Amino acid sequence: MAIEPAPASPLTPAVFAILFSLAEGEKHGYLIMKDARTPEGGGVRLGPGTLYGSLDRMMRDGLVEESGTSDDERRRYYRLTRPGRAVLAAELQRLEAAVSSARRMGLIPRGGRA
Repeated sequence: MAIEPAPASPLTPAVFAILFSLAEGEKHGYLIMKDARTPEGGGVRLGPGTLYGSLDRMMRDGLVEESGTSDDERRRYYRLTRPGRAVLAAELQRLEAAVSSARRMGLIPRGGRA
């Protein structure tokens, strides 16, 4: 049985980038790495060791699973599970609260980007 992190527990940048990438749908590892590098994906450089080590832990924790889809025997596709979506949603709420606080403190101008 997977244990979900408490909403107050920040995710690592790698785990957040992977969950965020997979929120669009199932993807293979190289596409997840490309998504993570974009500013929208977190601007995180994931090497193969970090990516596949994180995916293995996330599968063990029930956050992602292999989809079974394959267009090449060397390529495995991954997708979010229901607990993975819940963990991503909790992290996004945590980040949104932090950005709202920063705006109230005047650290981010109204209408400005975080």
